[in-house]
Amino acid sequence: MEKVVLGLSGGVDSAVSALILKKRGFEVHGVFLDIGTACPDDAAEVAEGLGISFETVSIAEELDKLVCRPFAEAYLEGRTPSPCILCNPRVKFPALIKAADIIGAKFVATGHYARISTDEKTGRTLLIKNPPANDQSYMLSYLSQDILRRVIFPLAGMEKSEVRKMAAAFGLPVASKPDSMEICFIPDGDYAAYIERRFGVPPEGNFVDEYGRILGRHKGIHRYTVGQRRGLGISAGHRLFVSKIDRRRNEVMLMPEGSGIREIYVKNINWIAFESPDAPFKASVKVRHSKIEYPALITPATDGVLVCFNDYIRPPAPGQAAVFYEGDKVLGGGEIDAFDFVG
Repeated sequence: MEKVVLGLSGGVDSAVSALILKKRGFEVHGVFLDIGTACPDDAAEVAEGLGISFETVSIAEELDKLVCRPFAEAYLEGRTPSPCILCNPRVKFPALIKAADIIGAKFVATGHYARISTDEKTGRTLLIKNPPANDQSYMLSYLSQDILRRVIFPLAGMEKSEVRKMAAAFGLPVASKPDSMEICFIPDGDYAAYIERRFGVPPEGNFVDEYGRILGRHKGIHRYTVGQRRGLGISAGHRLFVSKIDRRRNEVMLMPEGSGIREIYVKNINWIAFESPDAPFKASVKVRHSKIEYPALITPATDGVLVCFNDYIRPPAPGQAAVFYEGDKVLGGGEIDAFDFVG
C-alpha cells in the first residue's frame, strides 16, 4: 500500500482530503504542523475517526525565522509580502516532505484547491488552476519542481460546497467548522499590532502628494499598503489611495483614484512550466489573490522580468506575488519589485 503524509490542520479541507486518500487505497499518515498557538485536537479527532496514524510536528522555529520575521521586516520597509506564499515552499511543504522521508512515503498531500499534471514533452510537473470559485494556485506558485513532483492535491477539481457535503455525508466532526480567514500567526488580523510587539512602534510621518506637498500625518508606514484606499483619515475633494511608501523619508504618497500602472518589474521568479524564458511571451497575470487576471507581455530582464500590461491596472503592492498563467497552467510566479504610476 502506497504511503502518503497528509498535512492535517483540523479543518474540513484536510479532513476530506484524508477521506479521499483512504478511499483511493493510500496508507495515510496525518501530520499536524504546530506553530505554537493552534490546538491539534480537531485534527487528532479526525485522524482517530478515520483510523489513520497521527503526529504533531513543531514548525514554530522555522516559521518564525523564514516567514514571520521577514513578514514584519518587509512591512517596515514599506512592502507587503504574502506570508502564505512564502510559507508553502520554505516551511510547510519541506516539513511534510521531511516527515514523509522518515517513514518512506513517496508523496505528501494537503487540502489546497489546485491540480497537478505532467508535461509529456518536457517531463516537468505542472501546477494547474482549480475551478475559479476556490482556486489556490496563486498561493502555491513558489513551489519548486522537487516539491511539486511529490505532491497530491486530493481536492483537485472540487468546489467547497462539494467538500462540505462529503464531510457531512461521512459524519466528519469538522464538516461545519468555519474556514480560517486570517494569517495563522496573526489570528486576530491586526498586522500593525503584531509588528509593534516585535519591533516597537514605528514613528508617525507625513502623507504627501506626488509633488511632495504635505497632506496630513500618517500613523507609521507599517499600517499602510500600496493600493490602500480605506482608513487613511485624509479629507480631500476626491478619493485617494496609497501610491508609494518611502521608508527612508518616512512618507506615504497618496494619489487620486483613477491613476494606474502599465508596467511592473518582477524578481525572484520560480518558473514551473519551463526552466526560464529566453524571449518575450504573452500571458495573463495575477497581481493579488483574486480571480482577476490581466493580459500582458512578459519580457526577460536582468534578475527578473518586465511585465507590460495591455491596459492600465489598479496598482499592486510591492512584495506581493505576480503569477503568470497560460490558460489554466501556471507558468511561474515571483515578487513584485517596482513600478511607476501614470495617468
